[in-house]
Amino acid sequence: MANDFLQRDWDLELEDDLRQLIRLGIREDLRHEHDWTTLAVIPADATGKASVVARDTGVIAGLKTIDVILDETNVTGSCSIQCADGQTVTSGQAIVVIEASARELLTIERLILNFIGRLSGIATLTAQYVSRVEGRCRVYDTRKTTPGWRRLEKYAVRCGGGMNHRIGLHDAIMIKDNHLAISNSASVDLTMRQAIEMARNTAASIERDQDVIVEVEVDTLEQLTDVIPAEPDIVLLDNMTVEELQQAVAMIRDTNSGIELEASGGVTLETIGEISQSGVDRISVGALTHSAVNFDVGLDWSFRA
Repeated sequence: MANDFLQRDWDLELEDDLRQLIRLGIREDLRHEHDWTTLAVIPADATGKASVVARDTGVIAGLKTIDVILDETNVTGSCSIQCADGQTVTSGQAIVVIEASARELLTIERLILNFIGRLSGIATLTAQYVSRVEGRCRVYDTRKTTPGWRRLEKYAVRCGGGMNHRIGLHDAIMIKDNHLAISNSASVDLTMRQAIEMARNTAASIERDQDVIVEVEVDTLEQLTDVIPAEPDIVLLDNMTVEELQQAVAMIRDTNSGIELEASGGVTLETIGEISQSGVDRISVGALTHSAVNFDVGLDWSFRA
């Protein structure tokens, strides 16, 4: 398909989200007071050099958050990045080296580790899913993200080799079962084919550099038969068996249409390999963001003066 969803790279919009999350993190830790433990036991003139170190093997994401954290917390010092987002690191490997006031660095330690750990956990899990499909199709995330973290989490998916589905409701037209259920409950006898035609008309009225993608969700092969003549850009095959997915692929090939097929619904590391062998073009996986475990990173001090 020539047109696809916007893929999330590091940009000013993402950085603005990050700055707001950092400010919330500072408020959570310090309220409007101080890190009393550090003030009590660390001399005001002490300086420190510390490394963010991987405690496991995985894919790193979010290294650019550190400079933004230092900026938002007014910490003066140096930050030396030792690897790159999307790179695989091993246990014990230094990721970043920071030199700053010992008091200031101790105060923001957990903030740094939380961002790196969360985003690297998503990148690491995504890489595992991507490796299971062995290049047969593309792996996409979903909108099942942490509120406020969506752009960051989708960036982490990209670092892990995955693809971004729509960023938000504004980013594409996606007709799901609830849209039709509500329309029909309001005495509007709307078929899927009619809904797609209405969506096409709306999409044509939206001024964008790229055409607005129209996607529709189906639960059965009968529904797929109904929507094929309307030619949506993508059909999401929800919770279908592998056999049903194979039949759906054969149906699309018989039409010689440009419709892409997306498998979704309860996809796991154990099932994604077999699903990818069905011939679908894409698989969307909510688990990339809603089930990722934080990647284990720590802050190791080199010296303190």
